[in-house]
Amino acid sequence: MFVLTAFKNTFLVLLLTVMACGGSQQTQNSATETVSEAQEKEVIVAANRTETYFDLLRGKDFALVANQTSVIFTPVREGAEGSRMWVHLADSLLGAGMGLKKVFAPEHGFRGLSDAGEKVMDGMDSRTGLPVLSLHGAHRKPTQEQLVDLDLVLFDIQDVGVRFYTYIATLQLVMEACAEAGIPLVVLDRPNPNIHYVDGPMMEAEHRSFLGKTEIPLVYGMTIGEYARMINEEGWLADGVKADLTVIALEGYSRNTPYVLPIPPSPNLPSHQAVRLYPSLGLLEGTHVNAGRGTSLQFQSFGAPFLSDSHFDYSYTPESRPGASNPKQLGKVCYGRDLSQVPPPDAVDLKWLIEAYTHRDNTSAFFKTEGFTKHAGTAELQKQIEAGMSASEIRLTWQEDLEAFKKIRAKYLMYH
Repeated sequence: MFVLTAFKNTFLVLLLTVMACGGSQQTQNSATETVSEAQEKEVIVAANRTETYFDLLRGKDFALVANQTSVIFTPVREGAEGSRMWVHLADSLLGAGMGLKKVFAPEHGFRGLSDAGEKVMDGMDSRTGLPVLSLHGAHRKPTQEQLVDLDLVLFDIQDVGVRFYTYIATLQLVMEACAEAGIPLVVLDRPNPNIHYVDGPMMEAEHRSFLGKTEIPLVYGMTIGEYARMINEEGWLADGVKADLTVIALEGYSRNTPYVLPIPPSPNLPSHQAVRLYPSLGLLEGTHVNAGRGTSLQFQSFGAPFLSDSHFDYSYTPESRPGASNPKQLGKVCYGRDLSQVPPPDAVDLKWLIEAYTHRDNTSAFFKTEGFTKHAGTAELQKQIEAGMSASEIRLTWQEDLEAFKKIRAKYLMYH
């Protein structure tokens, strides 16, 4: 079911935005999606619930941690039934006369156009005139100098619920920086399209990186707001600091609410199918197998020149594309699978990873050991696959850790 967020009571904010930015600015910063009437009022994202957080911002100088997904959804336009638009939160805040002074941008940048892993440079946003400070360049954590003139930080980024998706690492570092500076952090919650299960190997402390900063499973089944509360209350911030944290909740949301992201959260997750397959196919990022980057089926396909063309009946050639300027196996014919039509699993499914490993050219390297360990969060998974363990045998080794995590997680769930 295709579910989008509903507009609640932000008409005044949007009117002020139009007045401040002008009609052409409104057009530049908006997009449309079509939804059925039955779906329009199911979920209200925290950004739309301006009555719950605008009082926290009034009279304050603050920064926004945001990207292209940080939007307020507008009312259905008169005479255009089912058509929905959105306005970027930064534009709405400025239009409402709030004291937004700067933006912090995560991986892929403020407008979400940079390649995966690409350094994002500081700059100026041409649409708003706001200074944009990168959290994926010289710094991944806001410096105390960058926070010294602020009263508060507002965080609003769409997550997909997978540990190695770096927006939650950015959240954790922002929380640490705010705690150290003694300034409050407000997190605007958004749905997690992979919230309905907890699965995968547990992160091990010795393998911490920007792809995993805390000991959680690969898929942790929490919204980003719930996860922020867990980080804070479990003492997982560096040096035991604790943030002055406020989470603005979703409305009309439950853990059983299907949710399709209306805006791609990053350049290579262009569709709901990609988002749902990402927990499984994302592990291929730690191998020499291409996971659809450089094609129109990012994280909906996989292949490599060294996979067996007699076993795999699908082939493609990665090319340089926006968001994937230099994909793995660029310009080479890759043999593998088109998964764009398969039912996405409600689990971390290892069958495609194991299939690729089993039907490879033995003379070619398969794993990028350091990278694979960072993605998996453990060195054990590579050893298990190389030892010939089946997917079901490997999954059994996760269960004790998953049950322990679920007990901790239960304390911080805001939606049922």
